[in-house]
Amino acid sequence: MPRNRSTKIVATLGPASSTYSQIFDLAEAGVDVFRLNASHGTQFEHAERYQQIRAVEATLGRPIGVLLDLQGPKLRVGTFANGPVALKAGDRFRLDLDPTPGDATRACLPHPEIFASLTPGLDLLLNDGRIRLQVRSCGPDHAETEVLAGGTLSDRKGVNVPGAELALSALSEKDRSDLRFGLGLGVDWIGLSFVQRPEDILEARELIGDRAHIMTKVEKPAALPRLSEIIDLSDAIMVARGDLGVELPPEDVPGLQKRMIRECRAKGKPVIVATQMLESMVSEPTPTRAEASDVATAVYDGADAVMLSAESASGRYPVEAVAMMDRIVRRVEHDPLYRRIMDAEHPAPEATVSDAVSAAARQVVDTISAAGIATFTLTGATARRASRERPGVPILGLSARQQTARQLSLAWGVHSVWTTDVENFAEMVSRASAVAAQEGIGKVGQMLVITAGVPFGKAGTTNILRVVTIEASGNAEAQAAGAVRKAPVTA
Repeated sequence: MPRNRSTKIVATLGPASSTYSQIFDLAEAGVDVFRLNASHGTQFEHAERYQQIRAVEATLGRPIGVLLDLQGPKLRVGTFANGPVALKAGDRFRLDLDPTPGDATRACLPHPEIFASLTPGLDLLLNDGRIRLQVRSCGPDHAETEVLAGGTLSDRKGVNVPGAELALSALSEKDRSDLRFGLGLGVDWIGLSFVQRPEDILEARELIGDRAHIMTKVEKPAALPRLSEIIDLSDAIMVARGDLGVELPPEDVPGLQKRMIRECRAKGKPVIVATQMLESMVSEPTPTRAEASDVATAVYDGADAVMLSAESASGRYPVEAVAMMDRIVRRVEHDPLYRRIMDAEHPAPEATVSDAVSAAARQVVDTISAAGIATFTLTGATARRASRERPGVPILGLSARQQTARQLSLAWGVHSVWTTDVENFAEMVSRASAVAAQEGIGKVGQMLVITAGVPFGKAGTTNILRVVTIEASGNAEAQAAGAVRKAPVTA
């Protein structure tokens, strides 16, 4: 049965959610896509979690998406000879390439790419932004800085350079290894970290090809001037508010979140809002009211999905966090104001046949009060264009490609089904009608709007809109049972 909501839930797996029973409970509570975070855990652990996801998928009989989130390059200081040091405002502090352990006056920064990008007056952020340094002078192998905001600095703390575009690839050697591993597993989405420029996505695309979709994490301010190009080249966007909040003033992040959601929706690209959404539920059974409001705001803004990180990966209440997020989303979507917001902000369709058909499908649904929209899609593009319209009814995404069905589990409003292909109009109508009835999209006597492309089985040819009545027929159940494919249980 379809979820009683359109906005999807992404949950990160970790020590608190690795077994079959834990993952099953999370999926039952509302998870649509599971995230494997390559920044934590081993490839062996992620492979085991992936196998458990697929076993749960087979049990539940519905496609589940899997996102492998790459770590990205990690910029860190070196070590200190005598343990942590205290930096005070006004102190002078040197960063250089010398690997000798540091002290209260200097530290190793083993990243020549950073020094190549520095200029006097630029700020450096250490330890997740808790310490702020300002460059006074610099060279290709060093920087003399003044401490603007002090704190305790210890071994291998992170470094951020918010005001510069660094000459670094978004893919480290670890990322390349994890990418090969993930593609070998068969993950549906690759989360690309540390993206600064469109070329970073093109580099990843050459390695990934069509084996997975790319989800670009917008977490670097350097990416913002070319955000539109980055969205165009990506299959989906993640608003990574935690990292953005380190390098940008906190008051800038909410406006950027809204801008990215709006632009992604206009371009028909799924967008996830992530980081600290129900953070207090890492240790508490209920969220703060501010956190509930944060999740609700992302839903009102029109995000395709909201995400849990530590809450589900290492928290004490992973299932409760998912259930709480599910309740918040459903409550928002049943608010009449939500429907008015979605209807008031329909993006103008592009001058293409597929956009014209998708926009018309939404209008027909509203006019005749149809039960849903059924889309036959090879790559998922047809279903995503229907999702872009934010109709007030479920979208049944029917695909003969299993990975496409899994990828569509991220798209707003899409109830994806892995099915056999259709070869003619009669089969298209009977298949859509039967599956819609079986999957709980509509009942006998209700109308269903169908979109597809002719010739059948060819990508990018959405050119048909058909309105049918769901009928009771002797072979309807057999038609549906034979058409809905079930994922095999993976050992």
